[in-house]
Amino acid sequence: MTLSLYIHYPFCLKKCRYCAFNSVSDAPCSPDEYLAGLLTELEQRCEMPEKGSAAGTLYFGGGTPSLLEPSQVARIIEAAAKYYALAADAEITLECNPGAVTSGKLAAFRAAGVNRLSLGVQSFDDEFLAVLGRAHSAAETMGAFRTAREAGFDNIGIDLIHSLPGQSLAQWQRELSQACDLNPEHLSVYGLSIEEGTPFALLEEKGALLLPDEEESACMYELAAKVLAAHGYEQYEIANFARPGFRSRHNSGYWLRRSYLGFGAGAHSFLRRPEAGLRFSNTEKVEDYLALVGRGCLPTVESRNLTREEAMAECLFLGLRLTEGVSLEHFREEFSLSIQEAFGAACADLFAGGLLEMRDGFVRLTGKARILSNQVFVRFI
Repeated sequence: MTLSLYIHYPFCLKKCRYCAFNSVSDAPCSPDEYLAGLLTELEQRCEMPEKGSAAGTLYFGGGTPSLLEPSQVARIIEAAAKYYALAADAEITLECNPGAVTSGKLAAFRAAGVNRLSLGVQSFDDEFLAVLGRAHSAAETMGAFRTAREAGFDNIGIDLIHSLPGQSLAQWQRELSQACDLNPEHLSVYGLSIEEGTPFALLEEKGALLLPDEEESACMYELAAKVLAAHGYEQYEIANFARPGFRSRHNSGYWLRRSYLGFGAGAHSFLRRPEAGLRFSNTEKVEDYLALVGRGCLPTVESRNLTREEAMAECLFLGLRLTEGVSLEHFREEFSLSIQEAFGAACADLFAGGLLEMRDGFVRLTGKARILSNQVFVRFI
C-alpha cells in the first residue's frame, strides 16, 4: 500500500485576509523548536500505518513552509525515509511564497530533495494582491519562477484565485494569459471562498466586499477551463490542471481515499484501516502541540472510525472531483454493492438531471455539473 505524508508549518510572515487555514504570523516558538516537535511526532507515529505501506509522496504545506531552512527540510525528508520508507522516486512538494525565497535557498531546497514547488501566486495584479493581503508582488512572482527554473525545478505548480472583489472577466483573462506565459507544469484555479472568522467575512457582513455574482464567477471558471485546455493543460480535477504526467500525486491520493499521515499543529490524517477508515487530527494550537509531543504523547485531539455508509459517501464526493470520476468496479470491490444500490434515489435524480453520467466503467460529473458540484456532493452526505 502507498502512504502519503503531510507536514504542516503553521507560520507566515503575514496572515492573508481570506485565509482560514491553521496559520499565524506571530510564532510562539522558534523554527528549531517546532522542527524538534515535528521530528518527534514523525518517530511517534511510525507504527501506525498498515503493514507493508511505504510513503510515495511528502508535502510541506502551511502557513509558509518555505520559511524553513533547507537544512531543516532535509532533516524532515531524512526522517520520512527512516520511519516511513519514503520512496526514492517520491514526489516531494514544498509550498512557497514568491516573496519568501532566494536563488540560493531554492537551489538548497532542490539539493535537499524537494522536487516539486507549489507557488502561492494567487494573482499577477499588484492591486488584487494588496486586497488579498498577500506579502509579495507580481514582479516577485516572475522572479521566483525564473529562479526556481534556474535552480533545477522542472515540476512547478502555481495557484490562482478568481472572483476577487471588483474583478472583471477581462482582468481574469489577463491573469490566465500571464500564467500560461510562464508555462508551469500545474495550475490550481480556485474561486474565492469567504470563510468564517476571516477579515473578508467581516467585510462581507458589513456589505463592504463587492464580489462578482454567481453568473460572473461561473463564467470565470469556464474561461479558465477553456484557456488552459487551449494551452495543453489537462483538467484532471474540478480545480486542477496539469501537463501530461504532472498531476499532483499527493493531492490525487486525497481524492482517491488513500492513506495519509499529517504531522504538525492542526494536521489531519486518514488511514484506510481499520474497517471503513480512521480519521484523526492534531491539536491546532502550537503551544499545546509542542507540550504534548514533548511529554511523549501523540498530539491527537479528535479521532473517529468511519461507518461503512460514511466511507461510501466519501468515496463518491471525493472521487467525483476527479475528471475520470469513480470506478464502478473499485466501488463494488470495496463495498460489495454497486453505486446505484448504495445511493439509488440520489443517483436516479442526478442522472435524470444531467449532472452525472456513466462512461468507460466510471460514474462522473457532466461538464455542466462541475460548476454545481457541491449540489451533487450534498446528495451523498
